[in-house]
Amino acid sequence: MNFSAFEHLDTLVFYLVSLVILVCAVMMLNFRKVIYMVLAMGGVFVGCAVLFLLLGADFVGIAQVMIYAGAITILMMFAIMLTNHEAVEPEARWSLQKAFSAIGAVVLGAVLLLVIRSTHWVVGDGRHINHGYANPVAIGLDLFREYTIPFELVSLLLLVSLVGAVLIARERKED
Repeated sequence: MNFSAFEHLDTLVFYLVSLVILVCAVMMLNFRKVIYMVLAMGGVFVGCAVLFLLLGADFVGIAQVMIYAGAITILMMFAIMLTNHEAVEPEARWSLQKAFSAIGAVVLGAVLLLVIRSTHWVVGDGRHINHGYANPVAIGLDLFREYTIPFELVSLLLLVSLVGAVLIARERKED
């Protein structure tokens, strides 16, 4: 079978997915309705998941879809639909701060591109990746062997933030 037509297919898919991510990100910043912003953000999450899949990180790509594109986006949509919010019209004109921010973003992008293009990246042979285990197995082993304490501390932090959010919501409701 002749694979010359598919030789650079992964590069083409990378550029197309990157373009979709950038378009969704710009759409998210330009939409006026919050529900459309959340949908565009979901597009960014799905695009990032596709990039993870292209890089061979299947577990992280599927987790990205399940956690961010699925759960977080749906949670935000429900939060928007269940709360009473008024649409605030932002200023349409450019201020000095917005102009400096745009110039800073372009300069930062140029510097990052220059650094990335001029760095010599070491490429391994791939024989010692994950010590011979599949990706999810290696993640689980590392998580519960070497990072047990940080894992438990993060879960404790999430529990404290959840309780704090409930207390803050309860205090506002009682007022």
